[in-house]
Amino acid sequence: MEKAQKSEMVGKLESMFDEAGVVVVTHYSGLTVAELTQLRTQLREVGAKFKVVKNRLVKRALVGRSGEAASDMFAGPVGIAYSADPVAAPKAAVEFAKKNEKLVLIGGWMGELVLDDAGVKSLAALPSLDQLRGKLIGLVQAPATKVAGVLQAPAGQLARVLKAYADKAA
Repeated sequence: MEKAQKSEMVGKLESMFDEAGVVVVTHYSGLTVAELTQLRTQLREVGAKFKVVKNRLVKRALVGRSGEAASDMFAGPVGIAYSADPVAAPKAAVEFAKKNEKLVLIGGWMGELVLDDAGVKSLAALPSLDQLRGKLIGLVQAPATKVAGVLQAPAGQLARVLKAYADKAA
């Protein structure tokens, strides 16, 4: 790889790290091309990506960035899963690693927070942004439904009282 290509690759990695909400560092040694394709497909379905990286270039791209403290994770055959959603990439990577022992979770980072493999697994256990948005909308809508029920209740009670008086008079 020429020097110009290396600097271009470092630039791409820098912009990728700036846009990523989370980066998961893995060792992929022993995975076949079909298994890597399956991993990439699973990640793509949740809005995440997987990239096999050159350790030296990643370390250069991390200088002065939020994940710089995680640069010592880059040794051996390393691939990174990353996404803007802080839960999507860890969730898909952990799910794939459960089914395939060849993918080893090393750690990662989210903003300034450096994660070990247990941190990545606990992050994967959280609900995704879409699930959280759904819960939030449900919570916002629930009081409106309750208010409508409370407003309708007095009218219904009044109608039952009037019906009872009508039945009593008849």
